[in-house]
Amino acid sequence: MKPRSLSFNLLFAASIILASFFAIVAVILEQGFRESAEQGLKEKLQIQIYAVLSAAELMPNGELKMQSNLHEFRFATPGSGLYAFVHDEKSAQIWRSKSAVGLDIEMPADIKAGQRYFAINEAGQFILNYAIIWETESGQEKQFIFSVAEDGQFVVNQVDSFKNFLWTWLAGIGLILAIIQVFVLRWSLKPLRAIVADLEQIESGAKNRLQGQYPFELQGLAGNLNTLISSERAHLERYRNTLADLAHSLKTPLAILRGLVSNSTMPSGTQDTLQAQVTRMDEIVEYQLKRAAAKGQKKISGSVDARLVLDKIVGALAKVYADKNIKFDINCNDQTRIYCEEGDFYEIAGNLIDNAGKWCQNKIKIDLKSSGQQSVILIVEDDGPGIPEDQLQAILQRGIRADEKVKGHGIGMAIVNELVALLGGKLYGEASVALGGMKWVVHF
Repeated sequence: MKPRSLSFNLLFAASIILASFFAIVAVILEQGFRESAEQGLKEKLQIQIYAVLSAAELMPNGELKMQSNLHEFRFATPGSGLYAFVHDEKSAQIWRSKSAVGLDIEMPADIKAGQRYFAINEAGQFILNYAIIWETESGQEKQFIFSVAEDGQFVVNQVDSFKNFLWTWLAGIGLILAIIQVFVLRWSLKPLRAIVADLEQIESGAKNRLQGQYPFELQGLAGNLNTLISSERAHLERYRNTLADLAHSLKTPLAILRGLVSNSTMPSGTQDTLQAQVTRMDEIVEYQLKRAAAKGQKKISGSVDARLVLDKIVGALAKVYADKNIKFDINCNDQTRIYCEEGDFYEIAGNLIDNAGKWCQNKIKIDLKSSGQQSVILIVEDDGPGIPEDQLQAILQRGIRADEKVKGHGIGMAIVNELVALLGGKLYGEASVALGGMKWVVHF
C-alpha cells in the first residue's frame, strides 16, 4: 500500500480527534440541557402543586372541597396539557381539574406524607405527586395526594430545538477549524518542504549543502545530513586521489608497451590490433579504478546523457560486428538522463549490447524510457537463440558463460549485475516476444 503523506496523516488524526471532541461535547451539552429543562419543569410543577393546595379546603366532615376557579386558566381548559388531580390515601381519585376530564394517572406505591414523587408516564407526561396529611377540627387525620401533570412535548420541543441549534453551530465551527487546521499544517510543515527543496538542489548540483534557516527541531537533522554529504564527498575525493596516483603509475608501463608496438616490425594489421587493445587496456584501467571507489547510488554526482552514450556504444559495436551487418533499432528520448557515473552506464549498456551483438542474427532493439519520477528502464533485445531460463541466474556469476564456443571471459554480465545492484537498480532477463531471442531489462 502506498504510504500517505505526513500532512494527510496529521490532518486525518487531528480531524478524528476534533470530531470526537465535538461529538462528546454535543452529547454532554444536550444531556445537560435536557436535565436543566426537566428540572425547570419540576420546579414549575411544584408551584402548580402549591396553587392547587391553596384552592383546597377541608370540611368538618373530612371531605375535601375545591374552588371552582384556579389561578392557572389552563386547568379550566380541556386538553390544555396541564392537569391537576387529588387522590385519597387509597389512591382513589376524588377530584380532577376541568382540563383532565376523562383522564386519570397512576399513583406511586407507598408514598408518605411530605414526600414528593416525580415520574414520566408512557404518554410522555411529566407528573409531580405530593402527599399531605390534613387534620380536621375534630382531630381526625386525612391523607391526600395532590398531583399535577403536564405534557412533555414542550420539553421535547425545547430539547430538539436546542439540539438542532447545537449541532448546526458545532458543524460550522468544526468546518472552520478544519480549514484553519489545513493552513496551520501547511505552515508548520513548510520547513520540511524547504529541506526537501534544498536536497533536490543538492541532488541537481545547484547546492553543496543544506544552508537554510530551519527550526530548532530540524537543525539536528540538517546537521546530520550535511555531515553525511561532507563525509561522502570527502571519502570519494580520497579514493579518487589515491586511485589517480595508481592509474598514473600504470600508465607508464602501458606507454612503454604502446611504444614497443609502434616500433615493432610485425604486420600492420596485427600492429593496429595490438595498438587498439593497449589503448583499450588503458581506458579499462582508468575506468575500473574509478569504479572501485563507488559506494552506492550517488545522485549528487550528476547525470548522464543516455542517448549520447548509446549512440557511441552502437557506433563502436557496429564496426566490431560489421560482418553481421546488424540493424540497431534505438528508441530513446533525446532528453533522457540517468543519475549515475558515465562510466557505469557505459559498462552496463555496453556489456548488454555487446552480448546481444555476439548472439544475434542481425537485429538488436534498444529501448530507454522513463518510468516515474527519476526512474529509467533500459531494455536490450536480440533475435538470437536466447538463453534457457534455468541458466539466467547462473550467467550473472563471474566465470559462467552460456556457450563456451563463443569468445568471452564470462564476467560481462556479472559486472552488469554488480553495477546495477550498486546503483540500487534491478536486472532481470526473459525471452524476447518481439524478436524471439533474449531480452534484458534494467531498472535504474
